[in-house]
Amino acid sequence: MAEALIQKIIDSSVVDGPGNRTAIFFQGCNFNCTYCHNPETISLTSETAILMTLEEVLERIKGNLPFIQGITVSGGECTLQRDFLLPLFKETKKLGLSNFIDSNGGISFEGMAELLAYTDGVMLDIKAVDPSAHLSLTGHPPDVVLDNALGLAAGGKLYEIRTVVIRDVLDNPGIVEAVSRMLKPYLKDHEIRYKLIRVRSHGVRPAYQNLLPPREKEMEKLKAIAVKAGFLEVTII
Repeated sequence: MAEALIQKIIDSSVVDGPGNRTAIFFQGCNFNCTYCHNPETISLTSETAILMTLEEVLERIKGNLPFIQGITVSGGECTLQRDFLLPLFKETKKLGLSNFIDSNGGISFEGMAELLAYTDGVMLDIKAVDPSAHLSLTGHPPDVVLDNALGLAAGGKLYEIRTVVIRDVLDNPGIVEAVSRMLKPYLKDHEIRYKLIRVRSHGVRPAYQNLLPPREKEMEKLKAIAVKAGFLEVTII
């Protein structure tokens, strides 16, 4: 029987992909991001997480019909429990729902071809492109993340890129320029959204609550870089 460790389920969300969706937050993450807004999901074990069967998760989803257009799996890093995602996505497709993955990109999607066949889109975080900066932020280099971005874009599965913007810590223009340059060749064939997210202290672990959000002028400058590269939908939040 398929089981997964779930931190929480939001029955109705309009911020976790297109339309109204049920968002499922899986426990456990392979990254340890300094500014993580869901730090309770990082540990592979948690007293607040619940072990749920596939049938239990599906019953929760079915209870939200017909008011949702699909589901989004998030975390933590949901692909750590990918053996649960495949049967889940197969069943939700039977319900007429779309399936989206919210991922940090730190696990290669190359071995997940069957899962991607049942996936309508992936929302991928690119936190930095400089190896030392990414290592400092997450504890891991960015190579797998960037390879995933290219592979998903080439396969038409990359729905959205997200970058968290921190004042005086990261080369924010450099990150957005590098991401835009990397993905520009794919924008003519598939629309990819770019979401620029101001770092926020709410929910962040106390040791990292001194990180400063960027000024509005900088956010608009970053948006202009992405728009110039060909991104049609660039959102600042």
